[in-house]
Amino acid sequence: MPAIALLSAVTVVGFEQLVQWRYGPTGIVGLLLLTIGIKAKNPTCSTIGAVVLALLVAGPAVSS
Repeated sequence: MPAIALLSAVTVVGFEQLVQWRYGPTGIVGLLLLTIGIKAKNPTCSTIGAVVLALLVAGPAVSS
């Protein structure tokens, strides 16, 4: 069981670092809002986080 928890923690931290490296502080805010919304079962918060992340990912495609 501790190995699964350690692997999960490493995966989450790695994903957060990837988002921060690729999308900067706005990506972290979007990921944070999405995570908090899912854990708190708050659809408004999770939707805002998902929209922020979607806009960051689709931003280059929309502007060209």
